[in-house]
Amino acid sequence: MNALPDARLVLREEELDAALELLMLSEAALWAACDAALDAEPERRPPLGRGHYRAAFLLKRRPGVGVQELSRLTGLSKQGASKVLGDLERHGLAAREAGEHDARRRPASLTPAGAVFEARVSERLRGLLARAYRSGGLDAVGGARRILAAMAGPRLNVGRSRRGETE
Repeated sequence: MNALPDARLVLREEELDAALELLMLSEAALWAACDAALDAEPERRPPLGRGHYRAAFLLKRRPGVGVQELSRLTGLSKQGASKVLGDLERHGLAAREAGEHDARRRPASLTPAGAVFEARVSERLRGLLARAYRSGGLDAVGGARRILAAMAGPRLNVGRSRRGETE
């Protein structure tokens, strides 16, 4: 019979540092897969980068977010988020409209071409995540999601309140 590990051991500095290392290495693997998918589209000039993919993915998951919300979700400056959305618009991957209650707020959504762009990159990333979940075991998936959600904190709700979405 396996005894449960003492929770205090998991919160030691060395264990937390090991977890931070794994998070950093996981992030590097995720972005390497993203870069490979983006590089597979050489006809895009200028090429789109990680920030463009992240914005497209978040627009798929949270249609109607604006520059300010995208900035809060990604950690980009408002100027950076505006540039990324503008690039997506120029490439025909996103569209913005004047807000219903405030014309200055311009909620964005993916165009059909944007949905294709997002899906092509996400397919590789979902494969990476699915392999990791299978390796960790299905019983670990729930715990991993709870940990990631706790780390995401209040960002989880940005852009969702308007739609009443709970996921």
